[in-house]
Amino acid sequence: MSTDTPDSGPADDADAAGDAESTAEEIDPAEEIDPAELQARIEELEEELSAVKAATDDGEKSMTIIATKGSFDMAYPPLILASTAAAFGWDVVVFHTFWGLDILHEEKSRELKLSAVGNPSMPMPNALAALPGMDSVATKMMKRRIEENGTATVEELIDLSLDTGVDLQACQMTMDLMGYEAEDLHDGVTTDVGAATALEHMADSDVQLLI
Repeated sequence: MSTDTPDSGPADDADAAGDAESTAEEIDPAEEIDPAELQARIEELEEELSAVKAATDDGEKSMTIIATKGSFDMAYPPLILASTAAAFGWDVVVFHTFWGLDILHEEKSRELKLSAVGNPSMPMPNALAALPGMDSVATKMMKRRIEENGTATVEELIDLSLDTGVDLQACQMTMDLMGYEAEDLHDGVTTDVGAATALEHMADSDVQLLI
């Protein structure tokens, strides 16, 4: 049995040549892409992109601060940053957890202490700073300087933050741990919130800080 392919004739060669020419015409890029049409499509997409950006960006910045420390000196940074950002129209949340919750406690916020030990900014050696009562001495020195300088107190900064729209949040888990009640906190503080709420705001914020 022969396996040779039968010879093709002149008619078949003509058909093959015609098919090849047709295929070349179909994939000719010069005829597929119209520069004017392409430019029009690019401009259309740019307009759509601008519309999407305008719809998603309302121009308002947001910030989330996690306040974890409850010493006298560490109460200032979150409150100063929060009230300043709110004054500029930012959406600001300060989530207070663990010792940071003492900043919002109405009584404890008046008794916050400045730690003298290990503080390189304090003008006293650690051996002297470690003596009993030195934290109280250091705190009185700092409060006197704040008063002489006309700097706002912690309580004044809390009121200013609330007045400017800062959402001061108290971690519910920490409140349960410390045995604090909502009545123990400054008026206007948000309670019954947890880490999930803080994370949700943090995920959408332009600025996130852990203090």
